[in-house]
Amino acid sequence: MFKEYTWYPKTKQKPTYEQKIYLIVENWVRSLSVRVGWINDLNKIIACYGWLHFYCKNFSALKTLQGHWDSVRSVRFSPNGDRIVSSSNDLTVQIWDVKSGKSIETLKGHSKWVSDAQFSPDGSTIVSCSGDKTIRLWNLNSERNVKRLEGHAENVAKVQFSPDGQTFVSCSWDNTIRLWDAKSGREIKILRGHSSEVNDVQFSPDGQTVVSCSNDCTIRIWDIKSGNEICRLTGHSEHIRGAKYSPDGQFIVSCSWDKTIRIWDVKLEKMLKILRGHTDTICDVQYSPNGETIVSCSWDKTVRLWDAKSGQEIQKLNGHSLGVGVVNFSPNGAMIASASNDKSIRLWG
Repeated sequence: MFKEYTWYPKTKQKPTYEQKIYLIVENWVRSLSVRVGWINDLNKIIACYGWLHFYCKNFSALKTLQGHWDSVRSVRFSPNGDRIVSSSNDLTVQIWDVKSGKSIETLKGHSKWVSDAQFSPDGSTIVSCSGDKTIRLWNLNSERNVKRLEGHAENVAKVQFSPDGQTFVSCSWDNTIRLWDAKSGREIKILRGHSSEVNDVQFSPDGQTVVSCSNDCTIRIWDIKSGNEICRLTGHSEHIRGAKYSPDGQFIVSCSWDKTIRIWDVKLEKMLKILRGHTDTICDVQYSPNGETIVSCSWDKTVRLWDAKSGQEIQKLNGHSLGVGVVNFSPNGAMIASASNDKSIRLWG
């Protein structure tokens, strides 16, 4: 096996993926006593594509979390990665210990399915939203004090805290996006423009904008300060289920009923790639923390991993017995959580 700094022993500069691949091929050639005249073109091909299989993490099933008695609609890791929060059609929010795979607490209060739930950036609060048209804030440090927030006129589909935790954003089937103060629970602003149900919303990494997607087949970027729409992306032919920023905020990845994943350049406001492979509606999509990989899930019962740069499918994860509705990378990118209509949460690592 080659040493980590074989290529630049004096400077200790870490070799690139391509340089590692060239070295591996050369070692193969030497060990097989193969004449090297033909190998240069092969090197180039492997450097372009082969590193996906050599160096992308290969995920496998770790454990299955069971406790919900109906479809699981959301799953999110805590900021430090030691807990998971999930929400379900069974009207509950559950908190899980990642190491043991056991449910450690159940939060009850919503009167209809719980569409989404996630931790605040400091891990002290959980925000959840529901088909009962409400949002709830659960304080995990003070005997579970709960704030019940009203404003949306239909199912609240998604909620997400801002990067600084001072505000959070929600989207709803009432076609609106709303910004809230996390401390007081006061509604700050309503963003209007979508002509149909809004299915997903997410803050940019710098907290200055949010991206949303809708059944109106558009992705929109909004300025948080002014509340104005600043960009509209079109290309999907059917309802868009999810839209997420890359960790550097330069790209957006989206997924749709049209069975495609699309990557968009935020600055250029144009589509860069279409990723195909799923055979049914794609329900959720997310970048890995380092931005190199995209994870997706679908009603086709699979979780899939894609190289963000090339758009190539890297791996397909099978295990769920029904459609998979949501996926989430752990903060360090070492694990993936997926949740399904089969009532289970699966951890992959």
